Amino acid sequence: MSEPQLWPVGMVLEGSSEALCPPPSLELRPSCNKSQPSPPLGSSSQPHDGVFPEDKEPVKYGELVVLGHNGSLANGDKGRRRSRLALYKRPKANGVKPDVIHNVSTPLVSKALSNKSQHSISYTLSRSHSVIVEYTHDTNTDMFQIGRSTESMIDFVVTDTAGSSGQVGGAVGEGGGQSVQSTISRYACRIMCERSAPYTARIYAAGFDSSKNIFLGERAAKWRTSDGLMDGLTTNGVLVMHPAGEFVSEPAPGVWREISVCGNVFALRETRSAQQRGKLVENESNTLQDGSLIDLCGATLLWRTPPGLRHTPTLKQLECLRQELNAARPQCPVGFNTLAFPSLAQREIVDKKQPWVYVNCGHVHGYHNWGYRKEKGPPGPGGTAPAGTGERECPMCRRVGPYVPLWLGCEGGLYLDAGPPTHAFCPCGHVCSEKTVAGWSQIPLPHGTHAFHAACPFCGTWLTGEQGHIKLIFQGPVD
Repeated sequence: MSEPQLWPVGMVLEGSSEALCPPPSLELRPSCNKSQPSPPLGSSSQPHDGVFPEDKEPVKYGELVVLGHNGSLANGDKGRRRSRLALYKRPKANGVKPDVIHNVSTPLVSKALSNKSQHSISYTLSRSHSVIVEYTHDTNTDMFQIGRSTESMIDFVVTDTAGSSGQVGGAVGEGGGQSVQSTISRYACRIMCERSAPYTARIYAAGFDSSKNIFLGERAAKWRTSDGLMDGLTTNGVLVMHPAGEFVSEPAPGVWREISVCGNVFALRETRSAQQRGKLVENESNTLQDGSLIDLCGATLLWRTPPGLRHTPTLKQLECLRQELNAARPQCPVGFNTLAFPSLAQREIVDKKQPWVYVNCGHVHGYHNWGYRKEKGPPGPGGTAPAGTGERECPMCRRVGPYVPLWLGCEGGLYLDAGPPTHAFCPCGHVCSEKTVAGWSQIPLPHGTHAFHAACPFCGTWLTGEQGHIKLIFQGPVD
């Protein structure tokens, strides 16, 4: 038998017949490739599960907020299907870390993976050869899994919605509008949190299935790393963008990268599911920080840390801001009727006192059904048109543009500060602080397989206009 061959570093092994020679198994060094994945089998990550001694505050690692949902899913938050999830320290560690690597014949993979008490990642290199990396328990980490599957090992069930073009994906509630062909993986990614301070959180592509296995097939991009381990990418990939600066003090977008199964960072592929990986980015890591964005090809999640969340408004504070707005008694400058933002619980049903805005100028009015430009979109039957359709002429400055109802942004986790709600995103009309609209208007969010576009974080609508947002101009009471 010939001497074992070593693969060049970074070589894609897809379908390689040269993969037959390595030794059958190899014990891995503890320092291998910072990969410490683990599945939370049979356990939930709801807030009350993180408490250990009753006399102590539970340790919160951070929170995940799904973009495109203004405070809750359309059908309400239920169990693991929700628009926001806090990750707390578990009563008992459920982390795993790489232990032993096996080189086996591909037809024998199913037999090798029959031990359902053993976590493993299998890499199919060819029809005749596979590599299996076994994992062992890690007492220093907690693991949380995210994906489309509703199986018990998934802590956060996230699926894309059948939204219109120009919207980012998101999660759906029970029985709510799931697209026929979801682009989100059933086991999309996993987040590993260190159980001791500073409670570092790291993200990895792919999650363990019900058999405690991650399977990368023959067509998936995979390669051997410089330290002798294996790594690979999932079909549609897990993209991450860390903010360029402090998310709350100096919001600026970073660069979108792809995260591998073992947590390495790569430049983006030419297209989302291309088989050739991007270049390794050695000076960046998979460590999540406040404001990191995670895109699962159909849903985008925001990671907020406990220090970052202290700068955001609570639901109670948002209600106070709403009441302060209404206490100022803004009036329609034409009809002189008093306007009022509806309660935070009232969504998608326009109230008769609700403020409306001309998004090209920012003048706030009450609703009226005149001012249409005939060449832009006449009113429908009875002289009225559906909300937000057609071009309207502002009676104050004569600028022509969309005319939409204003909605207060109800998801505090998406705010960059607790400032007064003085600005609105264009063209959807979601209202929040100036710092929040300015920050999100700079961030390009993935859409489809290779497009990026800034969008409203509360509803996912693509932003329009020069800045993507407008300062609201309210008319005070005449008395």
